[in-house]
Amino acid sequence: MTTFQAAAGVSERRRVRRASKATARPIWKERPAPAYQTIKALVLGGFAIAIIVPILVVVSTSLASDKDIIEAGGYVLWPKHPTLKAYDTLFSGGLMGRAIMVSVFVTLVGTALALITTISLAYATSRPVLFGRPVLLLVLFTLLFAPGIIPMFLIVKQLGLIDSLWSLILPGALGAFNFVVMRTFFMNVPTELLESARIDGASDFTILRRIVMPLSKAVIAVVGLFYAVGFWNAFFNALLYLNDTSKWPVQVILRTYVLQGKSLSADQLGVTPPPQPQSLQMAVVVVALVPIAMVYPFLQRHFTKGVITGAVKG
Repeated sequence: MTTFQAAAGVSERRRVRRASKATARPIWKERPAPAYQTIKALVLGGFAIAIIVPILVVVSTSLASDKDIIEAGGYVLWPKHPTLKAYDTLFSGGLMGRAIMVSVFVTLVGTALALITTISLAYATSRPVLFGRPVLLLVLFTLLFAPGIIPMFLIVKQLGLIDSLWSLILPGALGAFNFVVMRTFFMNVPTELLESARIDGASDFTILRRIVMPLSKAVIAVVGLFYAVGFWNAFFNALLYLNDTSKWPVQVILRTYVLQGKSLSADQLGVTPPPQPQSLQMAVVVVALVPIAMVYPFLQRHFTKGVITGAVKG
């Protein structure tokens, strides 16, 4: 074999290797090995069981009869004699019904007000403003360093909001994280669209309503979900500002039943005798969990896009 033939052979092998590399699939597109798939299935199955079993125990105990709870010694995995006695007890006295109405009002009104506030401030700071970055830093500094419990209580008291449902709404009407996510998303809106609309004579309000918001449905849905979950799960402000038990939200009743290990009296519930404490506690947990769990599937498709695009400026 001559030197020329050897060089030609080496060149041919190099060409074949380059061609194979060019046509090779990326490693993340390759089919995983069976052992890797088995390990992944076991890990995911373990996490699924760790999540599903506690939820099943909560729902089953809320539906269990007194006999099932006594035989199980507490919490039930699967009720033999399912009954709705715990739910009848909760809603027959009127306290839980009022609490649900309060939580729904606070969540709906609070989420709407928080979205209006966040969208307005995020759009204003995402556009070129007077003094630029110092104004933004001032806004973020104000939001990130919230006042303590005593100053906030004094402000709420001076505004006359003690024993008012607005004391559960106004202190949480703007969140720093939600503001940053939405502002970053607004900054990714193409400037050409906004400039062309302004040339056509559109005002800032028109640009926000007709252009920016329709393009930002994903981040608005995600931020709205964050606000709704926060308002629905909040209980600390109710403990501070509400003295009237008829204005308690669901989470305060949940805290009374579960976290403190106490049960409301039969007179407060409006029934005699009440069911087993475990069944009543789990029924309150289910009532507090179901509304948010029903809302999330409708917003799930926006969740990843809204958070990633709003949190990282591309």
